[in-house]
Amino acid sequence: MDLTFIVVLVIVLALFFDFTNGFHDTANAMATPIATGAMRPKVAVAVAAVLNLVGAFLSTEVAKTISGGIIKEGPGGVQITPELIFAGLIGAIIWNMVTWLFGLPSSSSHALFGGLIGATIVGVGVQAVDFVVVLDKVILPAVIAPFTAGLVAYAATKLAYAVTRRFDGRPDGRGGFRVGQIFSSSLVALAHGTNDAQKTMGVITLTLISAGVQPAGSGPELWVITACALAIALGTYTGGWRIIRTLGTGLTAIKPAQGFAAETSTAATILASSHLGFALSTTQVASGSVIGSGLGRRGASVRWGTAGRIGVGWLLTLPSSAIVGGVAAWFATFGPAGIFIDLMLGFAVITAIFVISNRNRVDSTNAVTGGPVAGPAGVSEVARSGGVVKIRKVKPLKRPKPPKPGKQPQDAEGDLAPEEERS
Repeated sequence: MDLTFIVVLVIVLALFFDFTNGFHDTANAMATPIATGAMRPKVAVAVAAVLNLVGAFLSTEVAKTISGGIIKEGPGGVQITPELIFAGLIGAIIWNMVTWLFGLPSSSSHALFGGLIGATIVGVGVQAVDFVVVLDKVILPAVIAPFTAGLVAYAATKLAYAVTRRFDGRPDGRGGFRVGQIFSSSLVALAHGTNDAQKTMGVITLTLISAGVQPAGSGPELWVITACALAIALGTYTGGWRIIRTLGTGLTAIKPAQGFAAETSTAATILASSHLGFALSTTQVASGSVIGSGLGRRGASVRWGTAGRIGVGWLLTLPSSAIVGGVAAWFATFGPAGIFIDLMLGFAVITAIFVISNRNRVDSTNAVTGGPVAGPAGVSEVARSGGVVKIRKVKPLKRPKPPKPGKQPQDAEGDLAPEEERS
């Protein structure tokens, strides 16, 4: 097959993956302010799209991890070929779309990594994958980042509720967090563009290096950055309504103060990881933040069964997408006929999913008011993570009455208060 044709085909496919990443993930950032009424749906998604576009230009460290880290360079340059990158993308897209349709916990980012790794192992061999980089830049961040974001969200929620504690007959002053969510959600959208758009940049750059168009070790060109930024922004604006509806109805238990804390911790974790070149899953980070912020509320307890199912889904994504990518690479080894088979299979799966998902069409007019989506299509992992924490209703605290003249103040148990508290 002509090298120029396969390179162009891979670039188009990578940009399509970037587009699906936009509508699959980024709407998570804007679902909460839409549900609370802080932003109108069209305005929120437009803001998310613009910030994804801007975020894609802020860093290229994650792109360099993919283009020059995961796949080893041999004597003649990068060992993977454009045909195998094509197969890896087909595997990633198929796994990504199927799990999205059936509501299975999955990560677009890990589907991409798994597809590329599986295709490389089948087409070149295990020795072509740098598993040290995979461990340091992909697997460890996937384990550490959600816990880090959850801990930060837990502490931030505790602080937010402490400084706005509700007493009988007194307002809690938490309404301002609804406005704050506009800024925190916008920051999440910016962070998503910074991390996720770079993954597609890395794939396209890897393709150009493997084809000899670009020198090994170089970063993405300006036109690659621009194209990936536009693709993820367009996907965010045109395809995020189904996820917004799911989140708008699935996370109604999240209060503005809790949502603000979760979104802030998500954005901080993603931006820090992007700066260090860690290619993590923004969906997993957001899920960890939602769980952590839920535990930060009074009366919270963990539904371990739900948490376990999400965890299993996280663990299975990388190896499962690697298997799909490996099968696609096996077909690609048959030459142009195998590439054609991969293309037709991918087209058939995507078309079928498009037809099934459009049986219940979701757009800006019914994303919030139309109720939950019928059937499994569009179930978001972040929405599912909101069910991990069970919140029982608790009565507001009673403000302690001032002591009568001549009497020493007592604590809640009836004992004399310490000297420093009486002062």
